Amino acid sequence: MVNRITVIGAGNMGGALVKGWMKAGMASELTVTAHTQQTLDRIVEACPGITAMLDNSKAVQDSDVVVLAVKPWLVENIIAEIKPELKDKLLISVAAGVRHERIDVYAMPNIAAEFGESMTFVEESYKAAVAAELFGRVGQCKVVPQRLMDAGMMMAGCGIAYVMRFLRAMMEGGVEMGFYPAEAKEIAMQTMQGAVALLRETGLHPEAAIDKVTTPGGITIKGLNELDHAAFNSAVIRCLKAGLK
Repeated sequence: MVNRITVIGAGNMGGALVKGWMKAGMASELTVTAHTQQTLDRIVEACPGITAMLDNSKAVQDSDVVVLAVKPWLVENIIAEIKPELKDKLLISVAAGVRHERIDVYAMPNIAAEFGESMTFVEESYKAAVAAELFGRVGQCKVVPQRLMDAGMMMAGCGIAYVMRFLRAMMEGGVEMGFYPAEAKEIAMQTMQGAVALLRETGLHPEAAIDKVTTPGGITIKGLNELDHAAFNSAVIRCLKAGLK
């Protein structure tokens, strides 16, 4: 059972995890470190009840789990710094593409963890179950073999940005058709939320759900055909595979 968690790094990803775990009722179990006092002050203000400090080694001492949420090029130096304190502790890394013999579990959450809506991938290992339970508190979690970790990163870690780019395109289209930007944003987000809810609740394949709103000779099929003319499906697939090259 996990009693204490130290998150090293309070940037976008580390901060999102800390905020998500805090909202899940884990504030008293959390310690977070950062490179500057200014960053620590911000995370403490956002997450009452957590412990925060600048000293990585001290932060790790009383923890059961250590989560490395730093830039990939900092991982090796951080591990060297805290190595004397790592005995019997589970070391999880969320730094993309970095391998190190001391890391026990590799995980790839996304920034929606802050709101309990991350799609996290955890690499298979004998300690993956503990990590999966932990990340399951901030969204959905899948344990996958190493060969699928990069694909998971592209679909979920990077994919959240691709979804937002589609939403931005819908907003721009809405503005061109006459809506104010704030209205267009609200409409686009609710439409996407509705689509996700429909698929989740019904279990329908997306194409089957599309058929429900595609009247023969109607206007929906005209828009879908324009997406096909622009090679929309191919562009999305190429986008996802770009990071695997």
